[in-house]
Amino acid sequence: MKNKPIILFDGVCNLCTSSIQFVLKHEKNKEFRFASLQSKFGENILKKHNLDIENYDSIIFLENDNIYFKSSAALKIAKKLKFPFNIISIFIISPKFIRNPIYNFIAKNRYKWFGKKDVCFVATEELLDRFL
Repeated sequence: MKNKPIILFDGVCNLCTSSIQFVLKHEKNKEFRFASLQSKFGENILKKHNLDIENYDSIIFLENDNIYFKSSAALKIAKKLKFPFNIISIFIISPKFIRNPIYNFIAKNRYKWFGKKDVCFVATEELLDRFL
Protein backbone atom coordinates (compact mmCIF):
# COMPACT_ATOMS: atom_id res chain seq x y z
CA MET A 1 0.00 0.00 0.00
CA LYS A 2 2.87 2.37 0.79
CA ASN A 3 4.04 2.44 -2.82
CA LYS A 4 0.57 2.86 -4.29
CA PRO A 5 -0.43 6.42 -5.21
CA ILE A 6 -3.45 7.63 -3.25
CA ILE A 7 -6.07 10.16 -4.34
CA LEU A 8 -8.07 11.94 -1.62
CA PHE A 9 -11.25 13.59 -2.89
CA ASP A 10 -14.41 15.29 -1.64
CA GLY A 11 -16.78 12.34 -1.34
CA VAL A 12 -19.97 14.43 -1.43
CA CYS A 13 -19.01 16.58 -4.43
CA ASN A 14 -20.57 15.46 -7.72
CA LEU A 15 -17.68 16.89 -9.76
CA CYS A 16 -15.12 15.17 -7.56
CA THR A 17 -16.79 11.75 -7.59
CA SER A 18 -17.31 12.01 -11.36
CA SER A 19 -13.61 12.80 -11.68
CA ILE A 20 -12.73 9.70 -9.66
CA GLN A 21 -14.96 7.59 -11.89
CA PHE A 22 -13.16 9.11 -14.91
CA VAL A 23 -9.78 8.21 -13.40
CA LEU A 24 -10.96 4.65 -12.73
CA LYS A 25 -12.00 4.31 -16.36
CA HIS A 26 -8.87 5.86 -17.90
CA GLU A 27 -5.95 5.04 -15.61
CA LYS A 28 -3.07 3.17 -17.21
CA ASN A 29 -2.13 0.61 -14.59
CA LYS A 30 -4.98 0.41 -12.08
CA GLU A 31 -2.53 1.44 -9.38
CA PHE A 32 -4.43 4.26 -7.66
CA ARG A 33 -6.01 3.89 -4.25
CA PHE A 34 -8.77 6.27 -3.22
CA ALA A 35 -10.21 7.77 -0.05
CA SER A 36 -12.71 10.52 0.57
CA LEU A 37 -11.53 13.52 2.53
CA GLN A 38 -14.43 12.79 4.90
CA SER A 39 -13.15 9.27 5.71
CA LYS A 40 -11.02 8.49 8.78
CA PHE A 41 -8.03 8.01 6.45
CA GLY A 42 -8.71 11.39 4.80
CA GLU A 43 -9.16 13.15 8.13
CA ASN A 44 -5.88 11.68 9.40
CA ILE A 45 -4.00 12.97 6.34
CA LEU A 46 -5.53 16.43 6.76
CA LYS A 47 -4.64 16.51 10.46
CA LYS A 48 -1.11 15.25 9.78
CA HIS A 49 -0.54 18.19 7.43
CA ASN A 50 -2.37 20.75 9.62
CA LEU A 51 -5.16 21.26 7.08
CA ASP A 52 -8.75 22.24 7.90
CA ILE A 53 -10.76 19.02 8.17
CA GLU A 54 -14.11 20.87 7.95
CA ASN A 55 -13.67 23.04 4.86
CA TYR A 56 -10.92 21.53 2.77
CA ASP A 57 -11.59 22.09 -0.93
CA SER A 58 -8.67 20.51 -2.77
CA ILE A 59 -7.91 17.13 -4.17
CA ILE A 60 -4.83 15.61 -2.54
CA PHE A 61 -2.45 13.22 -4.26
CA LEU A 62 0.03 11.14 -2.26
CA GLU A 63 2.86 9.45 -4.14
CA ASN A 64 6.25 8.18 -2.99
CA ASP A 65 6.09 10.08 0.32
CA ASN A 66 5.23 13.31 -1.54
CA ILE A 67 1.97 15.19 -1.16
CA TYR A 68 0.45 17.35 -3.89
CA PHE A 69 -2.48 19.75 -3.69
CA LYS A 70 -4.84 21.56 -6.06
CA SER A 71 -3.70 21.84 -9.69
CA SER A 72 -0.43 20.02 -8.99
CA ALA A 73 -2.37 17.03 -7.68
CA ALA A 74 -4.73 17.03 -10.68
CA LEU A 75 -1.86 17.23 -13.16
CA LYS A 76 0.20 14.53 -11.41
CA ILE A 77 -2.87 12.27 -11.58
CA ALA A 78 -3.45 13.14 -15.26
CA LYS A 79 0.10 12.05 -16.05
CA LYS A 80 -0.87 8.49 -15.04
CA LEU A 81 -3.92 8.34 -17.32
CA LYS A 82 -4.08 6.71 -20.74
CA PHE A 83 -3.38 8.68 -23.89
CA PRO A 84 -4.72 11.25 -24.86
CA PHE A 85 -5.82 12.28 -21.35
CA ASN A 86 -2.27 12.26 -20.02
CA ILE A 87 -1.34 15.11 -22.40
CA ILE A 88 -2.95 17.61 -20.02
CA SER A 89 -0.10 16.94 -17.58
CA ILE A 90 2.10 19.19 -19.74
CA PHE A 91 0.52 22.13 -17.89
CA ILE A 92 2.62 21.21 -14.84
CA ILE A 93 5.25 23.49 -16.41
CA SER A 94 2.93 26.46 -15.82
CA PRO A 95 3.61 28.19 -12.52
CA LYS A 96 1.25 27.47 -9.63
CA PHE A 97 0.35 31.15 -9.37
CA ILE A 98 -1.31 30.78 -12.77
CA ARG A 99 -2.75 27.26 -12.35
CA ASN A 100 -4.09 27.42 -8.80
CA PRO A 101 -6.38 30.47 -9.20
CA ILE A 102 -8.20 28.58 -11.98
CA TYR A 103 -8.37 25.49 -9.76
CA ASN A 104 -9.59 27.59 -6.80
CA PHE A 105 -12.33 29.21 -8.90
CA ILE A 106 -13.68 25.81 -9.95
CA ALA A 107 -13.34 24.40 -6.40
CA LYS A 108 -15.18 27.38 -4.92
CA ASN A 109 -18.12 26.91 -7.30
CA ARG A 110 -18.19 23.10 -7.58
CA TYR A 111 -21.27 22.57 -5.43
CA LYS A 112 -23.18 25.38 -7.14
CA TRP A 113 -22.34 24.13 -10.65
CA PHE A 114 -22.31 20.36 -10.18
CA GLY A 115 -24.23 19.72 -6.98
CA LYS A 116 -23.55 17.90 -3.75
CA LYS A 117 -24.68 14.57 -2.31
CA ASP A 118 -25.94 14.09 1.23
CA VAL A 119 -23.65 11.09 1.74
CA CYS A 120 -20.20 10.13 0.49
CA PHE A 121 -19.58 8.20 -2.69
CA VAL A 122 -19.56 4.43 -2.11
CA ALA A 123 -17.45 2.17 -4.32
CA THR A 124 -18.94 -0.79 -6.11
CA GLU A 125 -18.15 -4.28 -4.80
CA GLU A 126 -15.44 -4.92 -7.43
CA LEU A 127 -13.66 -1.65 -6.54
CA LEU A 128 -13.85 -1.89 -2.74
CA ASP A 129 -10.26 -3.10 -2.37
CA ARG A 130 -9.03 0.12 -4.01
CA PHE A 131 -10.80 2.42 -1.55
CA LEU A 132 -9.31 3.13 1.88
